[in-house]
Amino acid sequence: MKFPLPLIFLFAILTTTLSAQRERIHRTFKDTRVVNVHSVETLPKGKLDIRISHRFGDMFGDNGGFKTFFGLETAEDVSIGGEYGFTDNFNLGLYRAKGAGRTPAGNSGLRQNLNLVAKLRFLHQEKEGFPFSATAVGTLTMSTAQKIEDNIDLIQSFPKFAHRQAFNASLVLAKKMNNLSLQIVPGVTHRNLVPFAGENTIFSLGGAARYQVSRVMALVGDVTVPFSNTTTSENGYTIPLGIGLEWDTGGHVFQLNFTNATGLFETDYIPYTITNWGEGEFRMGFTISRWFNL
Repeated sequence: MKFPLPLIFLFAILTTTLSAQRERIHRTFKDTRVVNVHSVETLPKGKLDIRISHRFGDMFGDNGGFKTFFGLETAEDVSIGGEYGFTDNFNLGLYRAKGAGRTPAGNSGLRQNLNLVAKLRFLHQEKEGFPFSATAVGTLTMSTAQKIEDNIDLIQSFPKFAHRQAFNASLVLAKKMNNLSLQIVPGVTHRNLVPFAGENTIFSLGGAARYQVSRVMALVGDVTVPFSNTTTSENGYTIPLGIGLEWDTGGHVFQLNFTNATGLFETDYIPYTITNWGEGEFRMGFTISRWFNL
């Protein structure tokens, strides 16, 4: 059976049009993190991402300046670990972090933490179709610190094993527009044990942006606003805000960033940020990400 030539051309045009509508936008962000918040990106299937992140001490303010060489002689938080792409849309990772959050009264958050991270991307922005991408992110933090039994006012007293744990769940919605990428991140953080007068559950709303400056370099930034009756400026808490420069070297992504947040994970920096940009209490940090094929 022979098909008329005009029908063949019509079929080709329709097929091409439908294919273009389903063509996805790739690499809305170059990395799976921005500065503090997760980006919408997940790893490709079979990729192992080894990540090392470091946050130094205050650059200025009472704890910074030349006496600490602008924070380079102290370390607020350090994290090392990795994530693996089980599919193109699902990642699972495990990290060890020092932990750095604290309250205005001087009480610390969880320390010596294991952080289990899961990401599931379930929507993709398309060139002529769906207008944005969406990823769900979950983080479980568990402290392995030694129990302090003689002071029940400290989180590290751990009356129950569950008190070693904190959780964060967030939804990342992102859109890429030429060289500019934007995303919003509504989320919720739950701590099983909190400092005196603290709230176990805190809702938050984050935002992030990335602007491609050149083929290999971009500007990134993010902010996360917690909605809480206790973690307010009147009580000595501040909003985590980060900015950074990002280089894609081909083999890995290197990021140099500045933020007032001391902790590296949502269960740390969302409920426990007390350092202030306006008082010089921000720090330099970096992240090295290296992908391996498995």
